[in-house]
Amino acid sequence: MKRLGFAILGLAALSCTATYYGEPVVQHSISRVEKMAAFPQPYKILDWKQKALDFDAYAFDFNSTLPAGPVIWLDSARRNMDQVTFGLYTAMKDSRQGPQNNNGEFHESLNILHTLLGAGLNGIDKTKQNGFNFVKMSQNYFNSDNGWNIVMNNTCPEVALLGGGYGRDWWYDVYPNILFYAVSEVFPGVEGADQILHTVAEQFAAADEVLDGNYDFTYFDYAQMKGCNNWIPKQQDAAGGHAWVLYSAYQKYGDERYLQRAISAMKALDGQTESRFYEILLPMGIYTAARLNAEQDCHFDTAKMLDWVFDGCTASDGRTGWGITAGKWGDYEISGLQGSLIDGGGFAFLMNSIDVAWPFVPLVKYEPQYARSIGRWMLNNVNNCRLFFPDQLPDSLQCLPGMQDYTNSIVAYEGLRYEDNLYDVEAHKGLHPIALGDGPRWTDKNPKESMFSLYSTGAVGIFGAIVETTDVEGILRLNCNATDFYADNPFPVYLLYNPFDATSVTYTVKGGRKDLFDIVSRSYLAKGVKDSASITLPADASAVVVELPAGSRIQRDQNGNLSVNNHIIAYEKAN
Repeated sequence: MKRLGFAILGLAALSCTATYYGEPVVQHSISRVEKMAAFPQPYKILDWKQKALDFDAYAFDFNSTLPAGPVIWLDSARRNMDQVTFGLYTAMKDSRQGPQNNNGEFHESLNILHTLLGAGLNGIDKTKQNGFNFVKMSQNYFNSDNGWNIVMNNTCPEVALLGGGYGRDWWYDVYPNILFYAVSEVFPGVEGADQILHTVAEQFAAADEVLDGNYDFTYFDYAQMKGCNNWIPKQQDAAGGHAWVLYSAYQKYGDERYLQRAISAMKALDGQTESRFYEILLPMGIYTAARLNAEQDCHFDTAKMLDWVFDGCTASDGRTGWGITAGKWGDYEISGLQGSLIDGGGFAFLMNSIDVAWPFVPLVKYEPQYARSIGRWMLNNVNNCRLFFPDQLPDSLQCLPGMQDYTNSIVAYEGLRYEDNLYDVEAHKGLHPIALGDGPRWTDKNPKESMFSLYSTGAVGIFGAIVETTDVEGILRLNCNATDFYADNPFPVYLLYNPFDATSVTYTVKGGRKDLFDIVSRSYLAKGVKDSASITLPADASAVVVELPAGSRIQRDQNGNLSVNNHIIAYEKAN
């Protein structure tokens, strides 16, 4: 990674004090991010919070009058625990799903837990909505009947082979537990959740002990406690998922065993010699590594691992080509999206692209040397994720032209491809990109509408909670606390990236007067702010702004860490 200096402009009047807060944090660039536009064009930022609210209102409406009709149903099979649960279509009108098919039991936790998390992050109480406690109902995904005793993608093996992974594809078995942990912090105190969280931690700790640093497997059997292989690529980055859950469990329960097993799992991930990026678990591991470096004095190589994500997997026995897009497809910027870099010229996915913001935006609190790169990447990612929605591309670039009203463009396409070599529509020849989905290829009975994906769209609430616009088009304000789960977050923290020359932006505050301290420049940007203040951002640079109660005293300890009222706001190890 190239090292970049950080210039401080317009701050002299505020920084001429006797207090020393440390040297400005030298920025480290992520090489692939340098291939992305500083200011992507065409530029348009959706109202992602409204997207999240609209999605929840539609997805949980048992009587929707939209042309697509309802997408939710009740499942009375009572798998794993004696309660009714619910299902959502993975893809619109998937012929294998719904209340009339497969006993109503085929639905996926990755879909449902995403929707619960996104809703909760945007202020919707899913524990008491329309007479249902949807959070409690999601506990049926905790698979006790099969002896695995973890949260899984389906409620039972009887329907698992109908769709996405269950007991054979490692990330599908680990990620639901990460989602369940996150949902449980957003909705604390739900009956039965604590027992599930504790059991999952015990299972993951036992699994890491058995694996003993060797994660060279396709999946792990949590009932027999053994690693297994099949035709699916090996997924060594599952270690990152184990580490995330175990470190969260340590923060929740204070059990030193969980900390040691989190560190053990991270050592296994850090010890890989090449990228094993598969879906989302490597980014979760990188975030965990950053926290362990800052909070536990570990020394994991986050720079190496960030390159593994952005440049993609090159291992012949891994998910070769899986990474982060950069550049243009036709006239459209597609930089920042997650997916295959090589499949048909490129195949990006909405859910994956949003999900990677979850770990990487809060990462800059612990390692602000990546603030510029993460800010620049997020500007591209947020801007370009709009292209998955049917009202954001011309009909000529969609596999379902003229269907914007089907869900009022609430539900997005599953993916974007560089070119349409899946359905071979003659009119698409030579056009880039093309919005489409895999749904019709899963089974001959699936309708064309199954290109629209609730599974993919359910993650929009993550962007809804993180992304805010400012009064300067092209400068976003990203909430670093929104997805920083099981962490000490007493003060609001925001990442701002300026893709232009030195620019002034209006920074707004709530809840009384605030002092604005930037942990990148290690200086105050403004003091005593009531409602708003104009702050200056250097050219092509980021600030990570901590909002402190006005008059707060920042203390610098013997290690160089900065704290307010015994809460660390900046770690010296960033340099």
